[in-house]
Amino acid sequence: MSRFRSFLIPLFILILLKVIFLFPTFDSLEYKAQDSLFRMRGTRDISGDVVVIAIDDASFSALNTTWPFPRDYHAKLIENLSIAGAKLIVFDVEFTENSRYPDSDELLADMAAAYGNVIFAGKVLHGKSHQDPDQLITPIPQIMNYEIPWGIVNMSSDVDNAIRKYTLFEEMDKRPFYSIGVAALANTRVYQEDWASHLQISENHLNVAQQRIPLCGGNKSIINYFGPAGTFPMVSYSSVLDDSTMAMPGFQGIEFDEFYSIMDSGMLKDKIVLIGATIDELHDKFPTPFGGEWTPGVEIHANFIEMVLSETYIFGMNPWIYLLLEFLLLLVLWFIFRKLRPQLSVLAVLLLIGLQYYLAYYLFKNQSLIVPIVQTAIALLLVYVGSLICHYLDSMKEKRFIRNAFQQYMAPELVSELLKNPKNLSYGGSLQEVSVLFSDIRSFTTYSEGHTPEETVNILKEYLTAMVTVIVDNKGILDKFVGDEIMALFGTPVPLPNHALSACKVALEMREKMTELQNKWKSEGKESFEIGIGVNTGQAVVGNLGSEQIFDYTAIGDTINLGARLESINKEYDTAKHIIISEFTLEHVQDQVEVRYLDEVKVKGKNKAVKIYELIALKLRL
Repeated sequence: MSRFRSFLIPLFILILLKVIFLFPTFDSLEYKAQDSLFRMRGTRDISGDVVVIAIDDASFSALNTTWPFPRDYHAKLIENLSIAGAKLIVFDVEFTENSRYPDSDELLADMAAAYGNVIFAGKVLHGKSHQDPDQLITPIPQIMNYEIPWGIVNMSSDVDNAIRKYTLFEEMDKRPFYSIGVAALANTRVYQEDWASHLQISENHLNVAQQRIPLCGGNKSIINYFGPAGTFPMVSYSSVLDDSTMAMPGFQGIEFDEFYSIMDSGMLKDKIVLIGATIDELHDKFPTPFGGEWTPGVEIHANFIEMVLSETYIFGMNPWIYLLLEFLLLLVLWFIFRKLRPQLSVLAVLLLIGLQYYLAYYLFKNQSLIVPIVQTAIALLLVYVGSLICHYLDSMKEKRFIRNAFQQYMAPELVSELLKNPKNLSYGGSLQEVSVLFSDIRSFTTYSEGHTPEETVNILKEYLTAMVTVIVDNKGILDKFVGDEIMALFGTPVPLPNHALSACKVALEMREKMTELQNKWKSEGKESFEIGIGVNTGQAVVGNLGSEQIFDYTAIGDTINLGARLESINKEYDTAKHIIISEFTLEHVQDQVEVRYLDEVKVKGKNKAVKIYELIALKLRL
């Protein structure tokens, strides 16, 4: 059963863990932990092949206009970027509706068609319900008529609204529509005509121009961010427009002609240029793993393109492999924590949480592999808590075992004392004043020889059961059975007001119970027997005096020896109830019991004789 439990509990913890991570809060914690890996690694070097044209505050100020900009400006931008040597111009700006100026729409389409290096933006508008179908929003007809390449700009965030994955494509009517990042990569490799037909979607990858982009979640890829917002080189939109033919109202007649210095610098030559908004007012900024200032959407596209060009992908761990490793980890730790003390287990858990975080960082930095961090940490905590609970339940089970075992022959108070103070079970004893009672069957050997083993065992069981009940009910301790002999202690480890009186009371009740049994056996046609009882009081060494393997709570010393001697000499005196007590016991109970003086006896090893008395009855009914 223990081995079966050792397998089932880690399995249950694993199932519980998966249920926990169905809640978005825990997914968010996991993402935050993985984000910390990006910040620890820091900003990475970029190739410089991707440049962002920023629709920024400076552009609004220089052009002295509002959004949306006239499409004449965008046409002029295409022209100047092409003159400056841009390899590819990618708009993260949607031209999905015609403006109020048809000539401007035509000019934009004509300019893009003339240079043949432009990617426009569309999107898939997802319906809010099953009854509301998805819609494909394409660029304006003038652009579509020229069959100019375009891609979607859909971005899907995680539960905490951060963008960690790049949407490579969306499917509508079983046809994929690719993102502007994928379209840019395909057209960079001279796929302008019917470029989408050159792409291949497999189960785990999207093949783009001999690049195998790993898929995550079906149609996405994890973005290996190169840094926070502002990592990629940016040029102000208005600066590219500012040539000798373009008036800049915001410059108040001053001619800067910034475009020429940009062109002469060569910073745009043979570059993939992305145009997009970087100001807060246009609401195209998103949180990313690097935290801090939110990153413009256009720069997120830049991160994806740079990642593919440099082939520095990030891979998510295979969930089935992680599931197997997680179960094996839980299984191993379960066995370890069940052996360790809880104090050591908690230190081990804290150490393992730190080590698994370091391992996650190592795999991320050196193997480009993202593994669960919070999930692993919670798994470690759950297996620790599980082992702690099992330690507690096992302890309670052990206590129940001790209680069930010892309460049969010990006073309930003693059992409770032992359970509250386990140190009492440790090896060793102390000098205490106690009373001891010995009871033995007269001529039991002769009795057993005249009866079958079954008859002997049955009558002995009935006798011992009745005697033990009397002892336990009076808060005594059944110390041991020695064959048919009974040894009982009074006054330890739970103090009694008068342990000597309790021992005398038990002796008399045992005698009464013995008379009842004799009458019962006689009525059943069974042969009965007689007993003798001896009681003594004094100092004795009391405690766990057994071995390291076997617990034996008992008492030793002259007091105990004398008690045994008093029981054995019963047969030498004619007493009514066959109970003999010592003078030391009588000192404690002389006003409470009726006795008859018998004799003085010497105990082996002692020179001084001890007075002994027959116990007749209690003076007061207790």
